[in-house]
Amino acid sequence: MNYMFEPLKKYATFEGRARRKEYWLFTLFVLIGQFVANIIDGLLVILSEGAVVPFVSLLFLLVILLPWFAVSVRRLHDVDRTGWWVVIGLIPLIGSLVLLVFACLDSQQGSNRFGANPKEFADQPAVAAA
Repeated sequence: MNYMFEPLKKYATFEGRARRKEYWLFTLFVLIGQFVANIIDGLLVILSEGAVVPFVSLLFLLVILLPWFAVSVRRLHDVDRTGWWVVIGLIPLIGSLVLLVFACLDSQQGSNRFGANPKEFADQPAVAAA
């Protein structure tokens, strides 16, 4: 559960690496949050009996956009790709598929030019203090 909210703690941190677990759990959080925001907007439309700007959805999107972009860049760093690969997502269909493949790849073993492998630290057992 900690991985789901880790990108919010690193709100605009583009350095370092993000594990698949961190990326996908945060993506799940964003999807659930957007679903709830859409429901709230739908209820507001019903209650106001007219067209209403989807204020809650837009606000959620604005708040979550920077951390989602940052965790995407860190995820690319984890597979030893530069963060500029995010720009390929602007190409319809093909760009999204390329980013999906990169997001699904396993972490590069050991350290790379973007830092130490976060998976290695998480898999080590805790050392008891003497």
